[in-house]
This record gives sequence, C-alpha cells and structure tokens, in this order.
Amino acid sequence: MARSKNRMSNEINAGSMADIAFLLLIFFLVTTTIASDKGILNFLPPKQDPNVPPPDIKKNERNIFNVLINANNDLLVEGEYRRKAEGLDKEFKEFILNFGAPDEDGVALFNSLPASLQSQALRRQDSSDHPGEAVISIKTNRGTSYAVFLEVFDNAKKAYFDIYAERVGITADEYRALTGDDETSKALQDKGKEGIPMAISIAEPDKIGGN
Repeated sequence: MARSKNRMSNEINAGSMADIAFLLLIFFLVTTTIASDKGILNFLPPKQDPNVPPPDIKKNERNIFNVLINANNDLLVEGEYRRKAEGLDKEFKEFILNFGAPDEDGVALFNSLPASLQSQALRRQDSSDHPGEAVISIKTNRGTSYAVFLEVFDNAKKAYFDIYAERVGITADEYRALTGDDETSKALQDKGKEGIPMAISIAEPDKIGGN
C-alpha cells in the first residue's frame, strides 16, 4: 500500500492544462492581425443608361497609347510584339510627358512643371499632344490572366505616380501614401495631378479565349 501511494504522489496533475490552452488560444486570437484583401483600389465609372447613347468622344490616334494583351498573355504595344511588360512604365511616362502639339493650356502646363520634369519632356510629333490629352488604353481577351493585366495596369499607374511625386518633390511611395485627409496631403495630391489626369482606359475584353 505504501508503494502505491508513493507512485500516485509522483504523477503530474494535468487538470488545468485545458484551461491554460484555452487562455492561450484567446490571447493569440486577440493579438493576431489578420490581413484582409482589399482588391484593386480603383474607382469604376457609373453604369451607363441603356436608353442614353454613349458620348461621341473624338480622340486623335496619337493621343492614345494602345496595349493589347491576347489570350496567351502576349502583348502588342503600339503595334510592337512583346512577351513581357517589363519597362512599360518608362514608355508610358515618355508618352504622358510628350508635348508634340501643345495648345495654350499645354504650354501653361509645361511651364508649371519643375525643371527635372521639363528636361524629360519630349516633343515628338507622332506622340501625344500634351499630358492633358494623353490616354493609355489597355485591352484584353477573355483568356488573359489577371496577373498579366494587373502588371500592365500597375505599370501605367506607376508612370503617373512617378510624375506626380516628382512634380511635388517627394518619392513615389510617399505620394502613394498620401491620404488627402488633411489640407497638406490634399494640396500635394492636387498639385501633382493638376492638368495631368490619370487617364487609363480599360476596354471591354474580346470574347476570345477563356470560358
């Protein structure tokens, strides 16, 4: 009997382990940050009234930078075949900052730019008239992957953000982080975009590829 009592006294009491595990579970649930997918932060146009015909907007072809992406994720950039979107942001930026045939507003816009952007501005007659007229058009097929589309779309946005940021004298990351909730950040946002709207046109996909 003495030996039996001795063995029982050496056993570990695990009765409270369930309570401890439950408390740890609650602790990690409270302290853990769960990342949420916010999707694409982009404002979509309002739904078109089927009874109202779309506006007839005439745009000179040289003011549109066309990027086509087929069902095999190959790119046709201004008529030139590409396999990858690498370097598109630089081409977009050159197109946006071109002053091929600036009107009075275009001349005023050029004069408002800092010297660093003026030095990058081109005067190609076969490209956009000025940044206020430039439009980047992205067209896909039904089979185009979202990854490739988003890569091209991000390159277009990067080109604009680089221009906006350099115009106000901050980095592109700093400009992207501006919320516009206070007067200072709102003023920086407005100054960067003034006369240079982010004109990215996403055309309806062709019914080729996909399901």
